[in-house]
Amino acid sequence: MTALVREFTPSLYTTPTLWQQLGIAERGPKLYQALHDGFSYAVFDKLAAVSTLDKKQLAQVCQLAPATLARRAKSGKFTQEESDRLFRFATVLVAASALFNDDMTATKRWLTEPVYGLGDKTPLEMLVTSAETQAVLDLIGRLEHGVFA
Repeated sequence: MTALVREFTPSLYTTPTLWQQLGIAERGPKLYQALHDGFSYAVFDKLAAVSTLDKKQLAQVCQLAPATLARRAKSGKFTQEESDRLFRFATVLVAASALFNDDMTATKRWLTEPVYGLGDKTPLEMLVTSAETQAVLDLIGRLEHGVFA
């Protein structure tokens, strides 16, 4: 009598990355196209939920006036420039979250408190320009590698 033997292959239980949770491609042509087309309003909602920032605070960080945010909620889409600001925030959020081993409480605290390595500005205050955003990302990289800021 021949027994049927099935090979057991455990499924991988991986949590989706922050990029997957946000519904944004991390890089490449899909990201570029999404930025050109404008992110959907759902990205804003997901960013607020994942970051645990309230929507008013996230809108302020991404330089979205309340009236503009209301119009985007109605139209369902952000402009290319607004999408780029949302992407800058998402990039810093992902990097900071990795720095704090996906501890969103610690990540939020770090993002919202003054940091010596940023001239005592909060990382969120530094997201106004791409140069300032890069300074935040550079600091995160230095901290990850144990280089004092």
